[in-house]
Amino acid sequence: MRLGELTQRLDLALSASWAEIEVAMVGDDSRRVVRGGLFAALPGPQKSGEEFIPQAVMNGARVVLVAQNADRDLETRFPGVCFLRVEEPLAAFRSIVDKFFGHPSDKVRVIGVTGTNGKTTITYLVEAILAAAGHRSGIVGTVNCRVGGRSIPSKNTTPGLVDNQAFLDELSRQGVSHAVMEVSSHALDQGRVDLIDFRGAVFTNLTGDHLDYHKTMEKYFEAKARLFTGLHGRAYAVLNQDDIYGQALLSRTPVRAITYGRRKAADVMATAESLGLEGTRFQVRAFGDEFPLRTPLIGVHNIYNILAAFAVGIGEGIAPDVIVRGVEALRHIPGRLERVPVGNGFHVFIDYAHTDDGLRNVLESLQVVKHKRIIVVFGCGGDRDRTKRPRMGKVASDLADLSILTSDNPRGEDPQAIVDEIIPGFDRASYDVILDRREAIARALDIAQEGDIVLLAGKGHETYQVFRDRTVDFVERDIVIGHLNRRAQKEGA
Repeated sequence: MRLGELTQRLDLALSASWAEIEVAMVGDDSRRVVRGGLFAALPGPQKSGEEFIPQAVMNGARVVLVAQNADRDLETRFPGVCFLRVEEPLAAFRSIVDKFFGHPSDKVRVIGVTGTNGKTTITYLVEAILAAAGHRSGIVGTVNCRVGGRSIPSKNTTPGLVDNQAFLDELSRQGVSHAVMEVSSHALDQGRVDLIDFRGAVFTNLTGDHLDYHKTMEKYFEAKARLFTGLHGRAYAVLNQDDIYGQALLSRTPVRAITYGRRKAADVMATAESLGLEGTRFQVRAFGDEFPLRTPLIGVHNIYNILAAFAVGIGEGIAPDVIVRGVEALRHIPGRLERVPVGNGFHVFIDYAHTDDGLRNVLESLQVVKHKRIIVVFGCGGDRDRTKRPRMGKVASDLADLSILTSDNPRGEDPQAIVDEIIPGFDRASYDVILDRREAIARALDIAQEGDIVLLAGKGHETYQVFRDRTVDFVERDIVIGHLNRRAQKEGA
């Protein structure tokens, strides 16, 4: 696209020659700039984008967007580069990105899912419902970004501003009708989804997490609330009425609300619940009508997730019998109470639960099914919200028979120091400490007896472990199966 077209919404005096140049790409990451691209040197929380102008130019940037008061020598230092000086670089960059991609959320229906827990599961459920209704959808989430048979591992729950627009533009070009997106509080706070007109938005719940970033629950909630206060037109909001923050959003969103829950009166509710290790059965009561539903997904928290997805189906105008068919077609979700087939008389599950509320949901789901002991292996991530560490210890103390405290992704922290902050949450001596996570998993498997449940919590779908100075491959499903196979070989020798 020509530079003159890209900047027509901005008050800039471009020469005729600059206005006619073709811009190959736009972005704010100097490492990803290509020849003929536009680089936005945006202010950052730690470093200014100006520092990366040399790298961007070396990679081929032809145009650089900078603040009005940026270094006055830039034009001299980098001849042949067009510098766009503006008063508000971020606002100008958003305008340029929007123009470059042609506002693809006008062509693709985007459904956003936010909340502390349940986002990934709901996106998978909505994807399955849309598929049952004959719609193609693209997914943006914690596990991956995917469309059709192509899947790209995710770096963040919600990608950046440019990546979101590029993904939606690709969906539009492929004729995909819907996008289902996990929307994190960080993404909302940092404006990563600002250019998206959401047609539907789901709120799951709000519990303590990310307080290292937001500082208070109030600020955490306000970040989430932006998704709902920004809806307009024929959009709809799906709100959990069993959560006080979901109740608060009911009066703050300007669009049609579809409520769901199990305890408080709502548009979509569950009755006649039956839970077990093999799955869950219940009746969905939606606007007065009831629909029987059976799913291999386990636990009360998944009933909430299904109710939310069911409400999205209603918001999309999909018939209830089709919604049920879509839900029942989904067999499992990577790293979400994912069963590992071990055949040793005990059960092994892997789950991403990395908050106290997430761990409580999973352990309570396992508590209600027949078992002897629950053995949980978990830790807490380093360089992340420290306030949840003793709370996770308290949950494990209350709901597990034995906890093996270990490393999660320690990152730049000492694993022992992290565990030391978990231990105060225990009010009984029901834990061991094995910092090496592989050894901790092996210990849990070795002491498990017939009828026990082993839960590996915190890593879920992740295939790596992050330390201060390295990242290593770490696939818990493979580790479990490999350990049990080696043990069987030794016992049979």
